[in-house]
Amino acid sequence: MATNTTTGQLIGYARVSTDDQEAQLQRDALMGAGCARIFEDKASGKNVDRPELTAVLDYARSGDVLCVWKLDRLGRSLIDLVSIVDGLRERGIAFRVLDGALSSVDTTSADGRLFFQVIAAMAEFERSLIKDRTRAGLDAARAQGRTGGRPSVVNEDALTVARARKAKGESVSAIAKALGVSRATLYRHLGESD
Repeated sequence: MATNTTTGQLIGYARVSTDDQEAQLQRDALMGAGCARIFEDKASGKNVDRPELTAVLDYARSGDVLCVWKLDRLGRSLIDLVSIVDGLRERGIAFRVLDGALSSVDTTSADGRLFFQVIAAMAEFERSLIKDRTRAGLDAARAQGRTGGRPSVVNEDALTVARARKAKGESVSAIAKALGVSRATLYRHLGESD
């Protein structure tokens, strides 16, 4: 298990959502906290592609502390945030929030770790609610005769043509190519119908 002792450096991560926003307030807070290096993204929090977040996560080493100005600067969602911080913890990297309502999150202290565990429990609860809602929605759709997933690319007419061509000795590869489907798809449908 990773230790929570900080022996490395403070590293900052700042993010603004659009090009016309400025991260100076975040940079000032991170520099004021003593961050040796600051990584900065200009990307929406919903954006999966945040190259500087990837870079800071790669740069940080065991004993370092990753700092953010406010909690919402790091994760796209509560679940995403917990996943990132858990990944840091496993590598022996601490996490600290400098400002805002959740500035109690500081995994270098026992109180901060406890507070983060409460956040993690809420994220787990959120995951469970999402799964339950998804399952209930799928069950309701099935009860109405609907099924999820992509529509089949091989309809009955195409299957009739495929059977006739196969009966004449044509290869499954040639039939699949003519129908514009993969061999595996055609084999699956021929197998289901026979």
